[in-house]
Amino acid sequence: MGASIARRDFLRGRKPLPPVMRPPGAVEERLFQALCDEECRACAEACPENIVAFDASGMPTLDFALEGCTFCAACIDACPTGALNRTNPRPWLWKAGIGSACLSYNGIACRSCVDVCEPQAISFRLLAGGRDVPLLDPDACNGCGSCKAVCPANAVTLFEVTKGNA
Repeated sequence: MGASIARRDFLRGRKPLPPVMRPPGAVEERLFQALCDEECRACAEACPENIVAFDASGMPTLDFALEGCTFCAACIDACPTGALNRTNPRPWLWKAGIGSACLSYNGIACRSCVDVCEPQAISFRLLAGGRDVPLLDPDACNGCGSCKAVCPANAVTLFEVTKGNA
């Protein structure tokens, strides 16, 4: 999903920053980049799930390859610069999406995502012939990434919900 751009910014030649999944508690992206000390790495050291990774510029991002986020706030508590904070964070607008690589779409029984989905945002609908398809309730999804971590087909993606793709 592309980032939306205001007409004024478009006419001035400003490009929107692409959505980057920063740790929970991250302030607005431009301020985050100004505040974050990319050499600090305190957020990664504090994360009990070990999901804080770093992009090419050394800024923290989240990697749900092995685990989801429990929103424990250990990264926020460890941040010495205020780039992650409880008082002025950007809203957490990330949601899961299930793509066509899902094993169930391809006739293979798998419910790994349902088993780990704590908010119960994922269910399955039985189709004729004994097949079933995943259904994701975006209102219930908290964007924790647990479903992405366990998906054997890598069919789950996370995207940032904006006014244009809500």
